[in-house]
Amino acid sequence: MLHKAMGWTRGVYGASAGFPAEERFGLTAQLRRAAVSASSNAAEGEGRSTHAEAVRFLEIAHGSLVEAFC
Repeated sequence: MLHKAMGWTRGVYGASAGFPAEERFGLTAQLRRAAVSASSNAAEGEGRSTHAEAVRFLEIAHGSLVEAFC
């Protein structure tokens, strides 16, 4: 799953590179932050020692994905 999240982050960066320059500090930055947050939280969840902790970080990652798509 982590590889998918990282691939999605690269895709967001690639797609947002074509956004208008005036969106650099608006939509572009927000989408990129959400993508990095999702990948980072998925990675942190994989490194947790208990299932409950891992699930919690995946829930946070999910929230970042929802933020990017809504």
